[in-house]
Amino acid sequence: MSGKHEIQRVRHEVRMRMLTVVKVIELTPHMVRVTVQGPELEGFPSASPDDHVKLFFPVDDGQFNMPVMTPDGPVYPEGKTPSPARDYTPRAFRPDALELDIDFVIHGDGPASTWAESARVGDKLGVGGPRGSMIVPGDYDHYVLVGDETALPAIGRWLEEMPKGTAVTVLAEIASAAEKQPLARDVQWFIRGESPSLDEAVASLAIPTGDTFWWVATESKRARGLRSLLVEHRGIDKDWVKATGYWVAAPAL
Repeated sequence: MSGKHEIQRVRHEVRMRMLTVVKVIELTPHMVRVTVQGPELEGFPSASPDDHVKLFFPVDDGQFNMPVMTPDGPVYPEGKTPSPARDYTPRAFRPDALELDIDFVIHGDGPASTWAESARVGDKLGVGGPRGSMIVPGDYDHYVLVGDETALPAIGRWLEEMPKGTAVTVLAEIASAAEKQPLARDVQWFIRGESPSLDEAVASLAIPTGDTFWWVATESKRARGLRSLLVEHRGIDKDWVKATGYWVAAPAL
């Protein structure tokens, strides 16, 4: 399979940036787009729709205690509480304006959701990375993108960046009909808790003709289960499936 459908992995120099919020938009009742800007975005690399940056949030006193990159990895300031950090998808980067969009799912807890829910113009946000990019080739006959709300930024960017003639099927799960958002291509929406479910749709989806790349991003355990469904039960080539856990469910009490 060498030379055909070959995924390219690119490493980037990891830089830490302190940026300023310049715009906040409510996309849906539970998704907010925050635009940050700053001269430190010069040379920002993001070569793939599912890239991840590390976002750093202020500690209780409003200060940012971000790590310094060393040959041994990130090192936080000694004797200070590290800034809480979470991984997020760069939704869009505009190099001319040095602006970066990040979409946040508002879910009521956690440092990222709490910060985004109250974000205002002038607030600060630390951004590190991305560390690298997984560049999926454009020579597949078809692409299937599957995910929940956390995957929508990557899916939205993917749909905007792929050539218009590319054959793509999108299956997306959301909490309610109010969480639908306009994207560049048609999306099959699934409401959590209703039938058919996203998992049922993946299990019954007609396998497209030709070589198809399958991209899945959901809760970690669920992503592993969907990968197993596609590879072990539906016979999809394992090299044509990329399943990623975008978040981890809290253990049941």
